[in-house]
Amino acid sequence: MEQKKLYRSRRNRMVCGVCGGIGEYLNIDPTLIRLAFVLITFAACSGILAYFIAAIIIPDEPMD
Repeated sequence: MEQKKLYRSRRNRMVCGVCGGIGEYLNIDPTLIRLAFVLITFAACSGILAYFIAAIIIPDEPMD
């Protein structure tokens, strides 16, 4: 069984590919992840900071 790894998406990318990568990792639509980030941003004002920290920490998807 191949172990899944979290990468920033190269295909489902709007800004940095974080939401697309999380969506691919969890096998759900990246739009739902994007909506969650928007809700977190408006509710706690920490969504933007969390997104850019994730963009720095999560590596890009390898080129195949």
